[in-house]
Amino acid sequence: MADAQSDGPAKTPAEERHATWLELFFDLIAVAGTAQLAHVLHGEPSWADVGLFTLLYLAFWTIWMCFTVYGNVVGDRARTWTMLIGMLGMVILASSVAGVHEGEHLKVFAVTYVALRFVASGAWRRGGQMLVDWPVAQFSAGVTPWIVSIWVDGPARYWLWAAGLAIDLWATLSISARNFQENAEARRAAVQQRAEQQGSRERDAGRLDFTFAHVDPAHLGERLGLFTIIVLGEGVAQLVTVGSGTHWDHTLRTLELAGFLLLVSIWRLSLVHGYAGVPNLRESVLPPRLVLFLHCVTNGALTALAAGLGAAIEHRHSGLPGSVRWVLCGSFAAYAVIGLVGPAVSQRAAKAPVGWDRLLGHLLPPLVLSLALGVFGAALPAVAVVWLLVAAAGWSLWGHETRSKPRARPARRRPRAQQG
Repeated sequence: MADAQSDGPAKTPAEERHATWLELFFDLIAVAGTAQLAHVLHGEPSWADVGLFTLLYLAFWTIWMCFTVYGNVVGDRARTWTMLIGMLGMVILASSVAGVHEGEHLKVFAVTYVALRFVASGAWRRGGQMLVDWPVAQFSAGVTPWIVSIWVDGPARYWLWAAGLAIDLWATLSISARNFQENAEARRAAVQQRAEQQGSRERDAGRLDFTFAHVDPAHLGERLGLFTIIVLGEGVAQLVTVGSGTHWDHTLRTLELAGFLLLVSIWRLSLVHGYAGVPNLRESVLPPRLVLFLHCVTNGALTALAAGLGAAIEHRHSGLPGSVRWVLCGSFAAYAVIGLVGPAVSQRAAKAPVGWDRLLGHLLPPLVLSLALGVFGAALPAVAVVWLLVAAAGWSLWGHETRSKPRARPARRRPRAQQG
Protein backbone atom coordinates (compact mmCIF):
# COMPACT_ATOMS: atom_id res chain seq x y z
CA MET A 1 0.00 0.00 0.00
CA ALA A 2 1.37 3.35 -1.03
CA ASP A 3 1.42 5.72 1.92
CA ALA A 4 0.86 9.47 1.71
CA GLN A 5 2.83 11.02 4.52
CA SER A 6 2.59 14.62 3.36
CA ASP A 7 0.41 17.03 1.48
CA GLY A 8 2.99 17.36 -1.27
CA PRO A 9 3.04 15.57 -4.60
CA ALA A 10 4.63 12.19 -5.15
CA LYS A 11 8.07 11.89 -6.62
CA THR A 12 8.38 11.98 -10.38
CA PRO A 13 9.12 8.54 -11.89
CA ALA A 14 12.56 7.98 -13.35
CA GLU A 15 11.04 7.58 -16.79
CA GLU A 16 8.80 10.58 -17.45
CA ARG A 17 5.36 9.64 -18.74
CA HIS A 18 3.54 11.65 -21.39
CA ALA A 19 -0.11 11.89 -22.42
CA THR A 20 -1.40 8.79 -24.21
CA TRP A 21 -3.33 8.85 -27.48
CA LEU A 22 -6.48 8.08 -25.48
CA GLU A 23 -5.90 11.09 -23.23
CA LEU A 24 -5.21 13.36 -26.18
CA PHE A 25 -8.37 12.11 -27.88
CA PHE A 26 -10.28 12.80 -24.67
CA ASP A 27 -8.92 16.36 -24.58
CA LEU A 28 -10.61 17.09 -27.91
CA ILE A 29 -13.83 17.64 -26.01
CA ALA A 30 -12.18 20.52 -24.18
CA VAL A 31 -11.87 22.28 -27.55
CA ALA A 32 -15.62 22.16 -28.13
CA GLY A 33 -16.43 22.82 -24.49
CA THR A 34 -14.40 26.02 -24.16
CA ALA A 35 -15.87 27.34 -27.43
CA GLN A 36 -19.41 26.79 -26.16
CA LEU A 37 -18.63 28.32 -22.78
CA ALA A 38 -17.13 31.43 -24.40
CA HIS A 39 -20.37 31.92 -26.34
CA VAL A 40 -22.26 32.42 -23.05
CA LEU A 41 -20.42 35.77 -22.74
CA HIS A 42 -21.05 36.93 -26.31
CA GLY A 43 -22.96 40.11 -27.01
CA GLU A 44 -23.31 42.37 -24.00
CA PRO A 45 -23.42 39.91 -21.07
CA SER A 46 -25.23 40.77 -17.86
CA TRP A 47 -24.06 39.86 -14.39
CA ALA A 48 -26.48 36.93 -14.57
CA ASP A 49 -24.70 35.73 -17.72
CA VAL A 50 -21.33 36.00 -15.96
CA GLY A 51 -22.68 33.99 -13.03
CA LEU A 52 -24.10 31.35 -15.35
CA PHE A 53 -20.79 31.16 -17.23
CA THR A 54 -19.00 30.62 -13.91
CA LEU A 55 -21.30 27.75 -12.93
CA LEU A 56 -21.08 26.05 -16.32
CA TYR A 57 -17.33 26.45 -16.52
CA LEU A 58 -16.75 25.04 -13.02
CA ALA A 59 -18.98 22.06 -13.77
CA PHE A 60 -17.28 21.35 -17.09
CA TRP A 61 -13.79 21.76 -15.62
CA THR A 62 -14.63 19.49 -12.66
CA ILE A 63 -15.80 16.68 -14.93
CA TRP A 64 -12.77 17.04 -17.18
CA MET A 65 -10.51 16.93 -14.14
CA CYS A 66 -12.21 13.85 -12.64
CA PHE A 67 -11.32 11.83 -15.73
CA THR A 68 -7.94 13.50 -16.14
CA VAL A 69 -6.68 12.50 -12.69
CA TYR A 70 -8.03 8.98 -13.28
CA GLY A 71 -5.91 8.65 -16.42
CA ASN A 72 -2.98 10.28 -14.63
CA VAL A 73 -2.90 7.73 -11.82
CA VAL A 74 -3.95 4.59 -13.68
CA GLY A 75 -1.88 5.26 -16.79
CA ASP A 76 -1.95 2.57 -19.46
CA ARG A 77 -4.37 0.56 -17.33
CA ALA A 78 -7.11 3.16 -17.81
CA ARG A 79 -10.29 1.58 -19.13
CA THR A 80 -10.93 2.82 -22.64
CA TRP A 81 -14.69 2.62 -22.24
CA THR A 82 -14.57 4.66 -19.04
CA MET A 83 -12.74 7.47 -20.83
CA LEU A 84 -15.01 7.26 -23.89
CA ILE A 85 -18.15 7.37 -21.74
CA GLY A 86 -16.71 10.44 -20.05
CA MET A 87 -15.99 11.98 -23.43
CA LEU A 88 -19.52 11.26 -24.69
CA GLY A 89 -21.00 12.77 -21.55
CA MET A 90 -18.92 15.91 -21.93
CA VAL A 91 -20.12 16.20 -25.53
CA ILE A 92 -23.65 16.30 -24.11
CA LEU A 93 -22.61 18.90 -21.54
CA ALA A 94 -21.07 21.10 -24.24
CA SER A 95 -24.10 20.67 -26.50
CA SER A 96 -26.43 21.70 -23.67
CA VAL A 97 -24.64 25.00 -23.12
CA ALA A 98 -26.07 26.66 -26.25
CA GLY A 99 -29.68 26.30 -24.99
CA VAL A 100 -28.90 26.37 -21.30
CA HIS A 101 -31.51 29.08 -20.68
CA GLU A 102 -34.18 26.55 -21.63
CA GLY A 103 -35.56 24.25 -18.94
CA GLU A 104 -34.99 21.03 -20.87
CA HIS A 105 -31.34 21.84 -21.56
CA LEU A 106 -30.77 22.68 -17.90
CA LYS A 107 -32.17 19.32 -16.84
CA VAL A 108 -30.04 17.48 -19.41
CA PHE A 109 -26.96 19.33 -18.19
CA ALA A 110 -27.67 18.42 -14.54
CA VAL A 111 -28.48 14.76 -15.26
CA THR A 112 -25.35 14.35 -17.38
CA TYR A 113 -23.17 16.02 -14.73
CA VAL A 114 -24.48 13.69 -12.01
CA ALA A 115 -24.06 10.60 -14.20
CA LEU A 116 -20.47 11.50 -15.09
CA ARG A 117 -19.53 12.12 -11.45
CA PHE A 118 -20.76 8.64 -10.54
CA VAL A 119 -18.97 7.08 -13.53
CA ALA A 120 -15.70 8.73 -12.49
CA SER A 121 -16.15 7.76 -8.83
CA GLY A 122 -16.99 4.17 -9.80
CA ALA A 123 -13.72 3.88 -11.73
CA TRP A 124 -11.80 4.41 -8.47
CA ARG A 125 -13.93 1.90 -6.56
CA ARG A 126 -13.43 -0.77 -9.20
CA GLY A 127 -9.68 -0.20 -9.06
CA GLY A 128 -9.63 -0.40 -5.27
CA GLN A 129 -7.89 2.99 -4.97
CA MET A 130 -8.46 6.21 -3.08
CA LEU A 131 -6.94 9.37 -4.55
CA VAL A 132 -5.60 11.38 -1.62
CA ASP A 133 -4.30 14.35 -3.63
CA TRP A 134 -7.76 15.47 -4.81
CA PRO A 135 -10.57 13.75 -2.87
CA VAL A 136 -13.21 15.48 -5.01
CA ALA A 137 -12.58 12.78 -7.64
CA GLN A 138 -14.49 10.31 -5.46
CA PHE A 139 -16.27 12.79 -3.17
CA SER A 140 -20.07 12.51 -3.53
CA ALA A 141 -21.29 15.23 -1.14
CA GLY A 142 -20.99 17.92 -3.81
CA VAL A 143 -23.16 15.88 -6.19
CA THR A 144 -26.18 15.80 -3.86
CA PRO A 145 -27.41 19.36 -4.63
CA TRP A 146 -27.12 18.58 -8.33
CA ILE A 147 -29.36 15.54 -7.88
CA VAL A 148 -31.97 17.68 -6.12
CA SER A 149 -31.76 20.31 -8.88
CA ILE A 150 -33.07 17.84 -11.46
CA TRP A 151 -36.56 18.26 -9.99
CA VAL A 152 -36.28 21.99 -9.29
CA ASP A 153 -37.14 24.85 -11.64
CA GLY A 154 -36.28 28.53 -11.70
CA PRO A 155 -33.37 30.32 -10.03
CA ALA A 156 -33.30 27.76 -7.21
CA ARG A 157 -31.71 25.32 -9.65
CA TYR A 158 -28.72 27.62 -10.12
CA TRP A 159 -28.33 28.06 -6.38
CA LEU A 160 -28.26 24.29 -5.92
CA TRP A 161 -25.57 24.01 -8.58
CA ALA A 162 -23.59 26.73 -6.82
CA ALA A 163 -23.96 24.89 -3.50
CA GLY A 164 -22.64 21.65 -4.98
CA LEU A 165 -19.69 23.36 -6.60
CA ALA A 166 -18.97 25.27 -3.37
CA ILE A 167 -18.77 21.96 -1.49
CA ASP A 168 -16.25 20.66 -4.02
CA LEU A 169 -14.29 23.90 -3.77
CA TRP A 170 -14.25 23.64 0.02
CA ALA A 171 -12.98 20.04 -0.21
CA THR A 172 -10.25 21.11 -2.65
CA LEU A 173 -8.97 23.91 -0.43
CA SER A 174 -9.39 22.37 3.01
CA ILE A 175 -8.81 18.59 2.83
CA SER A 176 -5.10 17.86 2.72
CA ALA A 177 -3.67 14.55 1.56
CA ARG A 178 -2.39 13.80 5.07
CA ASN A 179 -5.76 14.45 6.73
CA PHE A 180 -7.65 12.54 4.08
CA GLN A 181 -5.46 9.48 4.49
CA GLU A 182 -5.62 9.61 8.28
CA ASN A 183 -9.41 9.81 8.20
CA ALA A 184 -9.61 6.95 5.68
CA GLU A 185 -7.32 4.82 7.86
CA ALA A 186 -9.48 5.60 10.90
CA ARG A 187 -12.64 4.57 9.04
CA ARG A 188 -10.98 1.37 7.86
CA ALA A 189 -9.90 0.54 11.41
CA ALA A 190 -13.43 1.20 12.70
CA VAL A 191 -14.98 -1.04 10.04
CA GLN A 192 -12.43 -3.76 10.74
CA GLN A 193 -13.08 -3.60 14.48
CA ARG A 194 -16.84 -3.76 13.95
CA ALA A 195 -16.42 -6.69 11.59
CA GLU A 196 -14.35 -8.56 14.18
CA GLN A 197 -16.96 -7.94 16.87
CA GLN A 198 -20.00 -8.81 14.77
CA GLY A 199 -18.44 -11.35 12.45
CA SER A 200 -16.94 -10.74 9.01
CA ARG A 201 -19.36 -9.60 6.33
CA GLU A 202 -18.81 -9.67 2.61
CA ARG A 203 -20.01 -6.09 2.18
CA ASP A 204 -17.38 -4.88 4.66
CA ALA A 205 -14.55 -6.49 2.71
CA GLY A 206 -14.80 -3.96 -0.11
CA ARG A 207 -14.58 -1.10 2.36
CA LEU A 208 -11.32 -2.50 3.72
CA ASP A 209 -9.63 -3.46 0.47
CA PHE A 210 -8.24 -0.22 -0.99
CA THR A 211 -4.89 1.45 -1.49
CA PHE A 212 -3.92 5.11 -1.49
CA ALA A 213 -2.94 6.70 -4.78
CA HIS A 214 -1.01 9.86 -5.69
CA VAL A 215 -0.94 11.81 -8.92
CA ASP A 216 2.14 12.00 -11.14
CA PRO A 217 3.07 15.73 -10.95
CA ALA A 218 5.03 15.87 -14.22
CA HIS A 219 2.32 14.11 -16.22
CA LEU A 220 -0.43 16.13 -14.54
CA GLY A 221 1.41 19.36 -15.33
CA GLU A 222 1.55 18.35 -18.98
CA ARG A 223 -2.19 17.60 -19.11
CA LEU A 224 -3.08 20.85 -17.37
CA GLY A 225 -0.80 22.74 -19.72
CA LEU A 226 -2.52 21.14 -22.72
CA PHE A 227 -5.84 22.40 -21.38
CA THR A 228 -4.39 25.91 -21.20
CA ILE A 229 -3.16 25.59 -24.80
CA ILE A 230 -6.72 24.66 -25.81
CA VAL A 231 -8.13 27.71 -24.01
CA LEU A 232 -5.57 29.99 -25.69
CA GLY A 233 -6.55 28.35 -28.95
CA GLU A 234 -10.09 29.52 -28.33
CA GLY A 235 -8.73 33.06 -28.10
CA VAL A 236 -7.04 32.61 -31.48
CA ALA A 237 -10.29 31.15 -32.85
CA GLN A 238 -12.16 34.26 -31.70
CA LEU A 239 -9.70 36.46 -33.57
CA VAL A 240 -10.04 34.37 -36.72
CA THR A 241 -13.80 33.85 -36.61
CA VAL A 242 -14.79 37.46 -35.96
CA GLY A 243 -12.06 38.93 -38.14
CA SER A 244 -12.74 36.70 -41.15
CA GLY A 245 -16.33 37.83 -41.52
CA THR A 246 -15.69 41.52 -42.02
CA HIS A 247 -13.73 44.01 -44.11
CA TRP A 248 -10.05 44.25 -43.22
CA ASP A 249 -9.24 47.86 -42.44
CA HIS A 250 -6.39 49.42 -40.47
CA THR A 251 -8.28 49.22 -37.18
CA LEU A 252 -9.02 45.53 -37.60
CA ARG A 253 -5.43 44.71 -38.51
CA THR A 254 -4.15 46.66 -35.51
CA LEU A 255 -6.61 44.98 -33.15
CA GLU A 256 -5.87 41.49 -34.48
CA LEU A 257 -2.15 42.10 -33.91
CA ALA A 258 -2.81 43.34 -30.37
CA GLY A 259 -4.96 40.31 -29.56
CA PHE A 260 -2.31 37.96 -30.91
CA LEU A 261 0.47 39.61 -28.90
CA LEU A 262 -1.68 39.44 -25.76
CA LEU A 263 -2.19 35.69 -26.22
CA VAL A 264 1.53 35.19 -26.93
CA SER A 265 2.45 36.99 -23.70
CA ILE A 266 0.00 34.87 -21.71
CA TRP A 267 1.32 31.70 -23.36
CA ARG A 268 4.85 32.56 -22.30
CA LEU A 269 3.88 33.50 -18.75
CA SER A 270 1.72 30.40 -18.25
CA LEU A 271 3.63 27.69 -20.05
CA VAL A 272 7.22 28.82 -20.54
CA HIS A 273 7.62 30.51 -17.16
CA GLY A 274 4.84 28.62 -15.38
CA TYR A 275 3.71 25.13 -14.44
CA ALA A 276 0.40 23.44 -15.28
CA GLY A 277 -0.76 26.56 -17.10
CA VAL A 278 -0.44 28.69 -13.95
CA PRO A 279 1.69 31.78 -14.61
CA ASN A 280 5.05 32.09 -12.84
CA LEU A 281 4.53 28.89 -10.81
CA ARG A 282 7.25 26.29 -10.34
CA GLU A 283 6.64 22.56 -10.29
CA SER A 284 6.29 20.75 -6.95
CA VAL A 285 6.03 23.85 -4.77
CA LEU A 286 2.31 23.41 -3.97
CA PRO A 287 0.14 20.36 -3.18
CA PRO A 288 -1.65 19.09 -6.30
CA ARG A 289 -5.07 20.12 -4.95
CA LEU A 290 -3.95 23.77 -4.76
CA VAL A 291 -2.36 23.58 -8.21
CA LEU A 292 -5.72 22.36 -9.52
CA PHE A 293 -7.49 25.28 -7.86
CA LEU A 294 -5.11 27.81 -9.42
CA HIS A 295 -5.43 26.07 -12.79
CA CYS A 296 -9.22 26.26 -12.56
CA VAL A 297 -9.21 29.98 -11.83
CA THR A 298 -6.54 30.73 -14.43
CA ASN A 299 -8.30 28.99 -17.28
CA GLY A 300 -11.72 30.32 -16.32
CA ALA A 301 -10.26 33.81 -16.62
CA LEU A 302 -8.62 32.97 -19.96
CA THR A 303 -11.86 31.56 -21.36
CA ALA A 304 -13.63 34.80 -20.47
CA LEU A 305 -10.70 36.76 -21.93
CA ALA A 306 -11.11 34.89 -25.23
CA ALA A 307 -14.77 35.92 -25.35
CA GLY A 308 -13.76 39.49 -24.54
CA LEU A 309 -11.29 39.59 -27.42
CA GLY A 310 -13.97 38.48 -29.86
CA ALA A 311 -16.33 41.17 -28.55
CA ALA A 312 -13.58 43.81 -28.79
CA ILE A 313 -13.20 43.10 -32.51
CA GLU A 314 -16.96 43.39 -32.99
CA HIS A 315 -16.86 46.85 -31.35
CA ARG A 316 -13.56 47.91 -32.94
CA HIS A 317 -14.88 51.21 -34.32
CA SER A 318 -16.28 52.43 -31.02
CA GLY A 319 -15.82 52.20 -27.30
CA LEU A 320 -16.53 48.95 -25.54
CA PRO A 321 -19.88 48.55 -23.76
CA GLY A 322 -19.43 48.45 -19.99
CA SER A 323 -20.17 44.73 -19.62
CA VAL A 324 -17.82 43.79 -22.46
CA ARG A 325 -15.06 46.01 -21.08
CA TRP A 326 -15.36 44.39 -17.66
CA VAL A 327 -15.33 40.87 -19.10
CA LEU A 328 -12.11 41.71 -20.93
CA CYS A 329 -10.38 43.73 -18.21
CA GLY A 330 -11.77 41.80 -15.24
CA SER A 331 -10.63 38.46 -16.65
CA PHE A 332 -7.14 39.85 -17.23
CA ALA A 333 -7.14 41.28 -13.69
CA ALA A 334 -7.96 37.80 -12.32
CA TYR A 335 -5.10 36.39 -14.38
CA ALA A 336 -2.79 39.09 -13.00
CA VAL A 337 -3.72 38.11 -9.43
CA ILE A 338 -2.72 34.51 -10.16
CA GLY A 339 0.48 35.87 -11.68
CA LEU A 340 1.26 37.44 -8.31
CA VAL A 341 0.56 34.23 -6.39
CA GLY A 342 2.81 32.02 -8.54
CA PRO A 343 6.22 33.61 -7.90
CA ALA A 344 5.39 34.35 -4.25
CA VAL A 345 4.66 30.72 -3.35
CA SER A 346 7.50 29.48 -5.55
CA GLN A 347 10.08 31.61 -3.74
CA ARG A 348 8.67 30.76 -0.32
CA ALA A 349 8.80 27.05 -1.12
CA ALA A 350 12.44 27.46 -2.16
CA LYS A 351 13.05 29.16 1.22
CA ALA A 352 14.30 32.21 -0.62
CA PRO A 353 13.38 35.80 0.26
CA VAL A 354 10.33 36.79 -1.71
CA GLY A 355 11.58 40.28 -2.58
CA TRP A 356 8.20 41.92 -2.44
CA ASP A 357 9.41 45.31 -3.63
CA ARG A 358 10.75 43.97 -6.92
CA LEU A 359 7.94 41.44 -7.30
CA LEU A 360 5.18 43.99 -6.82
CA GLY A 361 7.02 46.47 -9.01
CA HIS A 362 6.81 44.05 -11.94
CA LEU A 363 3.47 42.31 -11.30
CA LEU A 364 1.26 44.83 -9.51
CA PRO A 365 1.11 47.48 -12.30
CA PRO A 366 -0.64 45.08 -14.75
CA LEU A 367 -3.32 44.42 -12.13
CA VAL A 368 -3.79 48.11 -11.38
CA LEU A 369 -3.88 49.04 -15.08
CA SER A 370 -6.48 46.39 -15.96
CA LEU A 371 -8.74 47.45 -13.09
CA ALA A 372 -8.31 51.11 -14.04
CA LEU A 373 -9.35 50.30 -17.60
CA GLY A 374 -12.44 48.57 -16.28
CA VAL A 375 -13.41 51.57 -14.18
CA PHE A 376 -12.30 54.51 -16.32
CA GLY A 377 -11.96 53.08 -19.83
CA ALA A 378 -15.42 53.95 -21.14
CA ALA A 379 -14.09 56.80 -23.28
CA LEU A 380 -11.29 54.72 -24.84
CA PRO A 381 -11.75 52.94 -28.20
CA ALA A 382 -11.62 49.16 -28.19
CA VAL A 383 -8.23 49.06 -29.89
CA ALA A 384 -6.70 51.26 -27.17
CA VAL A 385 -8.05 49.04 -24.39
CA VAL A 386 -6.58 45.88 -25.94
CA TRP A 387 -3.20 47.51 -26.63
CA LEU A 388 -3.02 48.72 -23.02
CA LEU A 389 -3.65 45.14 -21.88
CA VAL A 390 -0.82 44.06 -24.19
CA ALA A 391 1.40 46.60 -22.46
CA ALA A 392 0.33 45.24 -19.05
CA ALA A 393 1.09 41.66 -20.05
CA GLY A 394 4.38 42.73 -21.62
CA TRP A 395 5.40 44.54 -18.45
CA SER A 396 4.71 41.41 -16.39
CA LEU A 397 6.59 39.24 -18.87
CA TRP A 398 9.57 41.59 -18.99
CA GLY A 399 9.68 41.67 -15.20
CA HIS A 400 9.68 37.89 -14.94
CA GLU A 401 12.39 37.41 -17.54
CA THR A 402 14.64 40.01 -15.92
CA ARG A 403 14.15 38.30 -12.55
CA SER A 404 14.92 34.84 -13.93
CA LYS A 405 17.88 35.94 -16.08
CA PRO A 406 21.12 34.91 -14.37
CA ARG A 407 23.37 37.77 -13.45
CA ALA A 408 26.84 37.85 -14.98
CA ARG A 409 29.54 37.22 -12.45
CA PRO A 410 32.21 39.91 -12.19
CA ALA A 411 35.57 38.91 -13.64
CA ARG A 412 38.02 37.71 -11.02
CA ARG A 413 41.11 39.87 -10.71
CA ARG A 414 44.39 38.04 -11.15
CA PRO A 415 46.74 38.06 -8.17
CA ARG A 416 49.32 40.83 -8.34
CA ALA A 417 52.14 38.29 -8.64
CA GLN A 418 50.58 36.92 -11.85
CA GLN A 419 49.96 40.28 -13.49
CA GLY A 420 52.39 41.54 -16.13
